Amino acid sequence: MAALAACVVLLLAAVAPAFGKDYVVGDSSGWTSGVDYDTWAKGKTFNVGDNLVFQYNMMHTVAEVSSADYSACSASNSIQSYSDQNTKIALTKPGTRYFVCGTPGHCSGGMKLAVTVAAADATAPAPESPSAATPAAPGTETPPEEATPVATNAPAAGSTSGSAGAENNRLVVGLAAAAAVIVGVALI
Repeated sequence: MAALAACVVLLLAAVAPAFGKDYVVGDSSGWTSGVDYDTWAKGKTFNVGDNLVFQYNMMHTVAEVSSADYSACSASNSIQSYSDQNTKIALTKPGTRYFVCGTPGHCSGGMKLAVTVAAADATAPAPESPSAATPAAPGTETPPEEATPVATNAPAAGSTSGSAGAENNRLVVGLAAAAAVIVGVALI
């Protein structure tokens, strides 16, 4: 019986990393007016396999839009629109995704979110630039460096190159978990 319990624990430990993280947009405030979603997203790393969870009341909607419509605060050409008050959106490929509230005036009031999705296996921090690694001499001031946005291009429609690594990782973890179960059953 102890061997079976050990196998179950091993199986759960092996499978857990295969699933992404759920991010509740706006945390406890949810998807509503008066929240700075740029600040909310800052410092978070969104990966392929993660989910955005929008929780909102019937006065709001979630519309996924293009970059141009995001900048214009327009939901009229939305890629997808939701009004179920608890919307879970899977981040399935690398690139930037854009969301706005489709209720008139809400996007221009700040209800908009842009998230950059990294490939599932691209979570290592970027190497420091030489100027950032070299400290300034004592008594001298160094002007702050401007952050340079990094452009990310989503793969073309039908391409699986962005999610292939995540799928392969899940397959390997699944096979390892299955092997652990088989060994556990054999030990019983």
